[in-house]
Amino acid sequence: MNIFEKTRELGEMIQNSDEMKKAKAAEIAQAADETAQTLMKEYNLTRLNLARDMQNGKITKEEAVKKNDEAFEELCQKSESIRNFIEAKKEFDAVVNQINQILNYYITGHDPSCSCSDCSTCGGCH
Repeated sequence: MNIFEKTRELGEMIQNSDEMKKAKAAEIAQAADETAQTLMKEYNLTRLNLARDMQNGKITKEEAVKKNDEAFEELCQKSESIRNFIEAKKEFDAVVNQINQILNYYITGHDPSCSCSDCSTCGGCH
């Protein structure tokens, strides 16, 4: 097998993973939830207004971030389907991140979880 065949095989494994299936199911459930869609539209409008207010100097970046975080928390509290999608997406993203770290290790020889900058001082990453 060559590198491209292995890449396709990895892609298929990711596509068929429990985490991917859960994220897709949660995404479909959220998309079908009319209340969640209304809440998402309201949240996106809030974000646009915050960005505009920040650009116009009405609020600071810190205030915009704080208000955005509060609006996001409120969104999550109001919709179970949104909470489920966010959690499933986090789990899937964690898998993809771990895969990327493993690939990075084999490409660069450096483990991103290792805190040293020069493996000669610690005996190398394992």
